[in-house]
Amino acid sequence: MKGWSIESLPLPGWLITHSLRIGLILLLAGAGLWLLSFLIHRLSKRMAAREEVIETTKRMHTISQVIRSIGVVTIVAVTIMLVLSELGIDMKPLLAAAGIGGLAIGFGAQSLVKDVISGFFLILENQVRVGDVVQISGVGGVVESITLRILTLRDLAGNVHIIPHGQISQVQNMTRDYSRYVFDVGVSYREDVDRVMEVLRQLGAELEQDPDFGPDILEPFEILGLDRFEDSAVIIRARIKTQPIQQWRVAREMNRRIKKRFDELGIEIPFPHRTLYWGEPKTGEAPPLRVVKRDG
Repeated sequence: MKGWSIESLPLPGWLITHSLRIGLILLLAGAGLWLLSFLIHRLSKRMAAREEVIETTKRMHTISQVIRSIGVVTIVAVTIMLVLSELGIDMKPLLAAAGIGGLAIGFGAQSLVKDVISGFFLILENQVRVGDVVQISGVGGVVESITLRILTLRDLAGNVHIIPHGQISQVQNMTRDYSRYVFDVGVSYREDVDRVMEVLRQLGAELEQDPDFGPDILEPFEILGLDRFEDSAVIIRARIKTQPIQQWRVAREMNRRIKKRFDELGIEIPFPHRTLYWGEPKTGEAPPLRVVKRDG
């Protein structure tokens, strides 16, 4: 009696053998995806524990997203090629056709290549990180995700904006390392600007001592001085330096305190108005204005 094996069976033997191999390939691919996710999570957690700086955490989060995307694509592509090979499909003609097709597609997909290259340098140069508040292409919002091709923003209203990297010509990052908020405080022309600036300094010092807002303030409230003359007000400019993304929260509280303190001290925050002069000399007194009401 001749020996036999699973391979000697025409269809069932081939099916069983290759099914086992394909199953093993898929199992290894799943294990590879899990291991990739596990290693990225552990690395990000360890770096965050070692560096308590929020900027390092942002950069690690951004890089981990890109590494995860590249790893997933690589594992899936290799798995597909191995499975096709087990099914008896010769990969050489497919790879040759893919090379020729890729060359042809490349001429028609120059924008895609531009997006990928631009995204690579954007991530490499650490221009934008996940969690930053940026202004790009006329759209502002929080960076939710970055891949090699696109950047996803969510604005204050909750709208999601997807921007290809190739369309990014200029980036305004409002939360890089630290943030600042500029105050333009308008007061009436009759107010003593030195007194007003002293009141602002006191408010800044009080806000810095507040346990809810003080930890987010990096430097004392800075009075830049009398900035300009407007039609109805003189503008005193000041600014405050805060932790990233905290400038708007701190500024809202400062504006609230300015309004309350000005009301208490009788400092006028003017609204637009117009004063009419009737051609009298500076030393003269303007004649009274009489209003005549006519029936009709």
